[in-house]
Amino acid sequence: MNTRPTLWTAEEAARATAGEATTQWNATGISIDTRTVEPGDLFVALHGDARDGHEFAAAALRKGAAAVLVSRVPADVHANAPMLLVQDTLAGLEALGRAARNRSAARIIAVTGSAGKTTTNEMLRLMLSGQGIVAASAASYNNHWGVPLSLARMPRDTVFGVFEIGMNHAGEIRNLVRHVRPHVAVITTIAPAHIEFFGTVEAIADAKAEIFEGIEPGGACVLPADNEQFPRLKRRAEQLSIRTIASFGQSEAADARLLSTAAAEAGQAAVATIFGRRLEFQIGAAGRHIALNAVAALAAVSLAGGDVTRAAESLRSFAPLKGRGARSAAGDIEIIDESYNANPASMAAALDVLAATPVPPGGRRIAVLGDMLELGAESESLHAGLSHHVATASADLVFLCGPRMRALWSEIPSQNRGAYRQSSAELACELVQHVRRGDVVLIKGSLGSRMAVIVDALKNREPAPA
Repeated sequence: MNTRPTLWTAEEAARATAGEATTQWNATGISIDTRTVEPGDLFVALHGDARDGHEFAAAALRKGAAAVLVSRVPADVHANAPMLLVQDTLAGLEALGRAARNRSAARIIAVTGSAGKTTTNEMLRLMLSGQGIVAASAASYNNHWGVPLSLARMPRDTVFGVFEIGMNHAGEIRNLVRHVRPHVAVITTIAPAHIEFFGTVEAIADAKAEIFEGIEPGGACVLPADNEQFPRLKRRAEQLSIRTIASFGQSEAADARLLSTAAAEAGQAAVATIFGRRLEFQIGAAGRHIALNAVAALAAVSLAGGDVTRAAESLRSFAPLKGRGARSAAGDIEIIDESYNANPASMAAALDVLAATPVPPGGRRIAVLGDMLELGAESESLHAGLSHHVATASADLVFLCGPRMRALWSEIPSQNRGAYRQSSAELACELVQHVRRGDVVLIKGSLGSRMAVIVDALKNREPAPA
């Protein structure tokens, strides 16, 4: 039995989208994927790169969807079925997102940055969940359909909204943040991610600064004080008359400052000052970059009117997401799964985590790295430049895959070379033969490098005899 409260009535949805509801219905959720549709959902038939959602409308209704949002009546759907007919389904979803935002009294936080967006988004969800109803982006729902979908799902009585905004081209954030209209905007960092499409890090900073254009009057932004692009970001925020420009980092000048971190049994202990208030708290994940994400999130909580002390206390139960630092024991080895994505900044941060990870007697630190994509003309030098971070990570063995990683392979001392292969599948076969009891294995690369194949191979291997 569906006990979720009504999210959209047929009348409300029709009014928001300028569409036509064929019958009366009440939707308690919104879905764009029949694999996860729940009874009571409004199914939105989007046109994907490979498939048209209209092909799945009938299946959604059979699974209990309250109605389907379509731009035409599919051949296998009865004309009297519950539908919302619109001219364009993506535009319809966007309209629902705007209407949900317009009717909401929630305090809204938006998060962008070259790395750490999803981690910060999830931290904010956790921090605020004990302080009222929270609507937040699902992991990486940060693009042209993910943002309006997340907004359209926002319950009427939401107290805090947290929305991740991504990009790989100029103008994308500008278009999305106008739907979100945050009271607080966070930029986690600026790094040469997607630089193939921008040319310079300065251009990336300018594109990230588009988030300021949607901040509500009287709103605030939280910027990375230690980043070289901080002055540029601050200057743009000032040009747009952002009232409160806060900073976070390790700099003495930072408004939210990370003072120290120390390894703890289940993550790390951190000390920080948030707008002058000293906080000591536990984070259920390792890595200084994780602690800095936490400090940025705490600053945003404060600016959004949340309870910062309660927010900090909740971080004890934070756990890294799959592909973003999640740790797991695979028989007799430990895996640090960073397989979801990579750029030079996040690669360096992950290697720092490897360096700080204790290794049992007889075990080794092993770095398994795949190509970082979308780096353009600087790709070879940025890959080769990882050699310093690999060295400081005290990696005993390095395994690499992908054509771009060949530049790093030539920089690795011979005694630290594990293997180099063209693809992750080939490298997985090689790596499984090399690992032994007690090893700690970091796996990281861009999503297109398919490093999750290696994670799965290690998890499925037979442990060595005791």
